[in-house]
Amino acid sequence: MAKLSIASKVEDDALLGAFLERHGRRIAAMPPGICPVVAQLSLLQAAAAQTCGKCVPCRDGLPRLVAMIERVAACEAGEDELRACRSLAEMVRDTSDCAIGYEAAQALLEGMDAFASEYESHVRSHGCREGVKQSVPCETLCPAHVNVPGYIALVEAGDYAGAVGMVRKDNPFPTACALVCEHPCEAHCRRTLIDAPLNIRGIKKYAVDHAPADTVPIPVHSADTARTVAIIGGGPSGLTCAYFLALMGHRVTVFEARKQLGGMLRYGIPAYRFPRERLDEDIRGILSAGSITARCECPVGLHEMGEIAETYDAVYIAIGAQTGKTLRMDHADAAGVMSAVDLLGRIGDGDYPDFSGKRVVVVGGGNVAMDCARTSVRAGAAEVTVVYRRRKEDMTALPAEIESAIAEGVEMIVLQAPVGIETDEAGRCAALITQPQMIGPVRGGRPAPIAADKPQDRVEADVVLIAVGQDIQAAPFEEYGLETNRGCFVVDEYLAVTGRDNVFAGGDCQTGPATAIKAIAAGRVVARNIDEYLGYHHTLRSDIPVPQAHENDRTPRGRVEITERPARVRRNDFDHVENGMSREEVEQECGRCLRCDRFGFGVSEGGRQQYA
Repeated sequence: MAKLSIASKVEDDALLGAFLERHGRRIAAMPPGICPVVAQLSLLQAAAAQTCGKCVPCRDGLPRLVAMIERVAACEAGEDELRACRSLAEMVRDTSDCAIGYEAAQALLEGMDAFASEYESHVRSHGCREGVKQSVPCETLCPAHVNVPGYIALVEAGDYAGAVGMVRKDNPFPTACALVCEHPCEAHCRRTLIDAPLNIRGIKKYAVDHAPADTVPIPVHSADTARTVAIIGGGPSGLTCAYFLALMGHRVTVFEARKQLGGMLRYGIPAYRFPRERLDEDIRGILSAGSITARCECPVGLHEMGEIAETYDAVYIAIGAQTGKTLRMDHADAAGVMSAVDLLGRIGDGDYPDFSGKRVVVVGGGNVAMDCARTSVRAGAAEVTVVYRRRKEDMTALPAEIESAIAEGVEMIVLQAPVGIETDEAGRCAALITQPQMIGPVRGGRPAPIAADKPQDRVEADVVLIAVGQDIQAAPFEEYGLETNRGCFVVDEYLAVTGRDNVFAGGDCQTGPATAIKAIAAGRVVARNIDEYLGYHHTLRSDIPVPQAHENDRTPRGRVEITERPARVRRNDFDHVENGMSREEVEQECGRCLRCDRFGFGVSEGGRQQYA
């Protein structure tokens, strides 16, 4: 019998793995604004390199497709060639033996449909569509287009107030975004090509920790215009709009239904993630911008909306999505069953629950579900369980939030769909009844669960918190005559409400529940558009000088992560869970920035997306 060797028959496989990891980082750092045809070409070339040569459709078809798409990318192909390319791709998809061939062809076909206008532009106009060009990744992917390299350079130089001012040029909530932003700016950070994306949020947190927002002077506002603007909703979008309008010299009145300003930043995020005093730092800074009058506990109904629209020169509706959705199941109204959004809302005004000794079950898999689970731990619950109908990897909550919840003792029960509430003799919640699920076909980008052929389960519970989404209270505005679609206000691309000259709407009430930074971006856009509507063209420029870029540090380094207080300690209080970076750590992290605003396409006209 022949001897067997444990050595790989292909000596280069291990070494090749390291190179493929670099290839993966390059794909992860794909710059925003790149031509979709070129991006598809690069993926198709990679697929062609993988063919084993066994079957003709993959072996010969993929290289031919590469040659065809190369001509399209070079703007040399005609419409007949494009049709031939599609026919060949369909043949390769339908006749290839394995996924290397048929998946590559299917991806090309899907891309030709998804980016049909770009392919058409290459063939008919012999060029990319307008706006297709690379830009600075962090600035582009930040919905508010904040000058990220600028404030990183200021933090590295020790000018923390300057960094806060740089953020505030486009986003008046520097503290909120330093503590709770989902940091989309990091998604395609070019540093990924070398090691890992910068911890941009952590750098911003260091700045606001050393220069609180309410201690950094606000820019001088423009001359008073005597024009009046009403803002309905004192959350991140409404207050952002108020801030910039006040800087432009307009007189702003904010109508807020709750006791305090802040919207879901106050009434949807627990204090252990975003301490209320830190939120107040941002709000004090905003209110000092100019003539802003805040009227809290002033809900706006049909009558009030009519008066406001007649009295003010312009109106911005930014009411957010502050009502929790419910589930249709037996005994959903039983005592002990409550909306997660309502629970967090009461906490916003200091009304903390007492779950001492109780078994709490949270239904849902988003950030609100994690917030409620971690809040329940701090409220003294004996057991806290999250029940989710999909897999853990399908949860929409940030991975860090899920990990933190588990560390604090929260149990995750996945692939279980709630079907009913079991009650005791007094009509109180006793258990959540669930139907086991199995994961099925991908729908909407995620694998969808389907009922499994298994008996129902029972999860004992004294309290059930429903965290399955949020709704918009649009009824009074619909009665006034504003158009909605599935509860969201219908607006044009400038966020002007359809059929109303002086009414605008934005944030969660227009997009549906989203992130704070997207709401902030909408408020910034509306402020500019209201200013234009009122007949002005104010520009708000920053006079904060950005330090000169130093030569790139190309040495691979580990990313500095923000740590949290030990779970065994933090789970007992509502104090802020995160630790800050040290000066040494923030210097290293800032030093990893490649200054894409100075090196690469960022120096070209149109290479940066910023507000003026």
